[in-house]
Amino acid sequence: MFQEIIYSDPSEIFSQFAGEDGALFLDSAGCARYSFIAVSPFSVITSKNEAVFLDGKKIDAHPLAVLETEWKKFPLVFEKELPPFQGGAAGFFSYDFCHQLEEIKSQQKDEMNFPDMVMGLYDVVIAFDLEKKRAWIFSSGYPEQDFNQRELRAKKRLEFFLEKIKNKFQYDSKKIAAEKIHSNFSSEGYQAAVEKVKNYIRDGDIFEANISQCFSAELQNNSSFDLYQQLRKINPAPFSAFFKWNEFAIASASPERFLKLTHHEVEARPIKGTRARDKNLEKDKMLARELLQSEKDRAENVMIVDLLRNDLSRVCEPHSVKVPVLCGLESYTSVHHLVSVVTGKLKNHFNGIDLLRATFPGGSITGAPKIRAMEIISEMEPTRRGIYCGSLGYFGFNGDLDFSILIRTFGIKNNRVTFQAGGAVVLDSDSLQEYEETLTKVKKLAECLT
Repeated sequence: MFQEIIYSDPSEIFSQFAGEDGALFLDSAGCARYSFIAVSPFSVITSKNEAVFLDGKKIDAHPLAVLETEWKKFPLVFEKELPPFQGGAAGFFSYDFCHQLEEIKSQQKDEMNFPDMVMGLYDVVIAFDLEKKRAWIFSSGYPEQDFNQRELRAKKRLEFFLEKIKNKFQYDSKKIAAEKIHSNFSSEGYQAAVEKVKNYIRDGDIFEANISQCFSAELQNNSSFDLYQQLRKINPAPFSAFFKWNEFAIASASPERFLKLTHHEVEARPIKGTRARDKNLEKDKMLARELLQSEKDRAENVMIVDLLRNDLSRVCEPHSVKVPVLCGLESYTSVHHLVSVVTGKLKNHFNGIDLLRATFPGGSITGAPKIRAMEIISEMEPTRRGIYCGSLGYFGFNGDLDFSILIRTFGIKNNRVTFQAGGAVVLDSDSLQEYEETLTKVKKLAECLT
């Protein structure tokens, strides 16, 4: 069941739900065609350190097995020609979910203690087509399985949310203020870590590893959605998103798609290679050309493309994995990036959860070979990444999915906020330049706090 509604700013509509547990805003921030609001999930699956809970009850199974079992209970044929998410499982996987997929030892501190996974099952989605300035509410009636009961629930939920968004809601935005920003690396410490990684490369352990530093600050009030609004204003991105669960919140301005699945057609868009933007137009163009012509940045990108081709080949049809774009230039508010596109056709007996299992976490934020690079990340970085470099998005009840990689992202717990940035270390990396690149990547996030 669905109904078209009067189009208005998605952020304004979402603001009245932002404080609710499970409130999810998949927001293109004007940089892509669609935005989605999903609230009030009828079921929630969470996991931390191999413990799995379904609606608060502990389940003795792997979290992906629980997710797949629950997700498959609610098949749905989506309305064609309308926005591509109309109900499904949605939420996030933290980077540390990798420990539930691979045996990777870690002695790192888990300072934020973010869940490894939170996935809500949503029967109601508000969808926006920013290009056509149209909007709809979709209501599936799940989890009811009886046809009549499901129709009744769908109608009641549709009417409830129609009434909710008709009422004009004035969000009281708070001023954002934070205490001094700290990092878990000094400049010297980060550069020393880069040199250690280069030694691993010389020894033949790896070709490339992504090493990051984590910044943290204390917010003077718990204003996670205000922080997100400031972020989307200062640094709009096509995979911007906000998600709240209990005392945790995610505020993301990610430019990077991890995976998209549409009718068994797979797309990944890895980012590797960065230059800062410049206000001077000619210098900005020069920096973009420099990035396109950089052999080092191109080599970083190509290595990750090869890694992704290998990951996708595990679940895609033979010879279907292609690279239609290699090292294309994309420009954002503060940076230029090299972005490649890797595609494939998912085998018929696999689904989106199989696809995520075969590819998580994304190679662009780990390194190559992936497992050894992740082991070295655990050795080099003093704290666990939490949500940073995890993934956020949805598994539609129709079988499709779309997930971003959580970079340019705030993780918020109560009044504490963290954000992180890294870069690919290869043999010819300059340790100071790598350190400065991380500062370039978080410049806009730091502005939101200061």
